[in-house]
Amino acid sequence: MVFKGRTVLAFIVMAMFASSILTLTIVSPSLVTGDSIKEEVTSKDLDKVKTAYELIRTRYLEDVDHDKIIDGAIHGMLSSLEDPFSTYMTTEEAKQFQENISSSFQGIGAEVSLNNGRVTIVSPIKGSPAEKSGLQAKDIILSVNGESLDGLTLNEAVAKIRGPKGTEAKLSILRLGASEPVEIAIVRDDIPLETVYAEMLANSIGKIEITQFSYETNKRFKEELTKLEDQGMKALIIDVRNDPGGLLDRVIDIVQPFIEKGKPIIQMEDREGNRQPTLSKNPNSAKPYPVAVLINQGSASASEILAGALKESAGSHLVGQTTYGKGTVQMTFEKEMGDGSNIKMTTLKWLTPEGNWINEVGIEPDLKVDQPEFFTVRPFSKQSTLTVDMTNEDVKTLQTMLQGLGYSPDRIDGYFSLQTAEAVKAFQRDNQLAANGEVDEQLMGLLESKVIEAIRDPIHDAQLKAAVQYLQDKLAQS
Repeated sequence: MVFKGRTVLAFIVMAMFASSILTLTIVSPSLVTGDSIKEEVTSKDLDKVKTAYELIRTRYLEDVDHDKIIDGAIHGMLSSLEDPFSTYMTTEEAKQFQENISSSFQGIGAEVSLNNGRVTIVSPIKGSPAEKSGLQAKDIILSVNGESLDGLTLNEAVAKIRGPKGTEAKLSILRLGASEPVEIAIVRDDIPLETVYAEMLANSIGKIEITQFSYETNKRFKEELTKLEDQGMKALIIDVRNDPGGLLDRVIDIVQPFIEKGKPIIQMEDREGNRQPTLSKNPNSAKPYPVAVLINQGSASASEILAGALKESAGSHLVGQTTYGKGTVQMTFEKEMGDGSNIKMTTLKWLTPEGNWINEVGIEPDLKVDQPEFFTVRPFSKQSTLTVDMTNEDVKTLQTMLQGLGYSPDRIDGYFSLQTAEAVKAFQRDNQLAANGEVDEQLMGLLESKVIEAIRDPIHDAQLKAAVQYLQDKLAQS
């Protein structure tokens, strides 16, 4: 099985999220031969490793567990590849991984990766505590409950972040573009397992949101698509924003009805440059109605495969922002390890139907649309009450939130003006609070919750509006 996911998802996914956010696929033996090994491990090499082991066991200041040394050696070999996607799971971690990909999860509900040594949010899962708290793609987690994540492996970081339902994780978060970190308290919970959400919009435009590609996603997609078609759907929006990926065979199954038989869905390339395409086996004609795909920087792995396949082989229109950019495939080697441990290692590239490698680049939309500024506003640091004449990042956050909620602070440069105070008073009155124009920690929390509600309201979704308009124009032309 090949795990293809983003910077990493493996363990974190298990530990934190709702399901295996890795992309899994079957690799053809012709693409993974291992015949090109040029150097063998000599007895001298093995003696060197054995000597290092014995020195640690007998001469190190403290007694060190045997398994810890062996596991550390394997971690070291994989670390030498300088590839964040190639990792080692100990016997216990591998066992947990297998249990979690087939069961429900408890945690914060966000996929993370290790980018340049920093634990980074790939995307929060829809309906999860992470999403409800306002975590976003590209947020960096610096510490958990006061414990720094610096220098930890992804597995070790996940162990700090995960935990049982009802417990609290206080995360120190650094948001892209912010100069100072903020603390976000998240109560861990059960992670929702539903991955497909469908609705009929105005003018017979259907919308199906996919939050990740898990075991039942293709089945659920087909069910919801059939319901929409039975209702007279004339055009379709597929929303994979903040979808970190999943099972490759599921995404292939989902896109095939939209692609004519014989056209490519994806290509795999080995280290020798040999390519093997996966072609559509669609027994029927491709779906006759126009399709728009919503994407953003949290769309990764399988989501990018879907976007690339529909764009290049079905002529679908991509709307939103450039995707994450994960274009490599990982294979797991559990049987080879022999003791229940597992190595997940990059073995292939995947390319779009036209042969484009999107790794670290992403897929660009046909129509670029950014969301309103308050969608990506940093949370409050909550270090002090905000009052007139103050100037700091929290005041800028305040002004951006007020503006997004329909109030008029007159500026968003971080200076607490008299007009900003009037906007605060208006917000306080609308929420049955004493209108004193000051912003304490309690009011900051209320503002944050109102902003999250506003982000979820389709009326503020500029990308969705743009996709709807595009499809309306297409229908009008037909």
